[in-house]
Amino acid sequence: MLARIESLRPELRRSEQKVADLVLERPNAVINAPLATIAEEAGVSEPTVIRFCRAVGCSGFQDFKLHLAGSLASGAPYIYSGVSATDKPADLAAKVFDRSISTLMQVRNHLNIDAVEKAVDTLAAASRVEFYGHGASGIVAMDAQHKFFRMGIPTVAYNDPHTHGMAATILQPGSVVVAISHTGRTRDLLRSAELALEAGAKVISITACGSPLANISTIALYADVTEDTDVYTPMTSRMAHLAITDVLAVGVALKRGPELAAQLEKSKRNLQEKRLRDGTLISTKRQEG
Repeated sequence: MLARIESLRPELRRSEQKVADLVLERPNAVINAPLATIAEEAGVSEPTVIRFCRAVGCSGFQDFKLHLAGSLASGAPYIYSGVSATDKPADLAAKVFDRSISTLMQVRNHLNIDAVEKAVDTLAAASRVEFYGHGASGIVAMDAQHKFFRMGIPTVAYNDPHTHGMAATILQPGSVVVAISHTGRTRDLLRSAELALEAGAKVISITACGSPLANISTIALYADVTEDTDVYTPMTSRMAHLAITDVLAVGVALKRGPELAAQLEKSKRNLQEKRLRDGTLISTKRQEG
């Protein structure tokens, strides 16, 4: 919840940002405080506090406090340790790993399981699945396509906006688009998602809560990750997106049952034929020498 609030803060109204700042600064105090106290300390009205709760994806004030309490009790560290030019390799490695672990725990603890179940059912019943993403999200889309095509579902991954824009217009009902975006605000991706919906397809998004992409999607899976993408390429958000696509792939595989298991086993046997046995490469080199 804290990661979600920080991610959404720039998009909130100025009065709602005051509530966000109070929660981020003193989350434990907010859990035990009544609505009137929070409004007074933030310098806003009580209806503003309720609007803030809804803006971060909760149904109301009590629902928000429950989610916040769950976040603090989960044990997931909410610590951002930025790297610096003076970091030694050991410190650098620790910071990167700690941030990655923290991000995965946060996403796991706040993933909407009902939405995951709906997404798995939708993908398992799809006649065609297309994955859209740009940049680092495009790499996630390609990885997801690599998982899903082995299940016998016609799949493709596009990371070019012109290409997925054209592809979205010719989709048929029964098709599903999985749109992946850290910000959920890329215009080309939003337009392709809209075109897919107009064509009768369903759109599953993996993105930030409250983003334009999440709002127009048939099903939205939230990956609220606080990350500075202005300097470095997205790292922790990419890992969160990969983990969510793994959950979907495993869920669809289990949904499709024993028939798919036999198909995957056949694929594995084919791969084994393409691998060198132990010592084969060494003996070949010796013969050439």
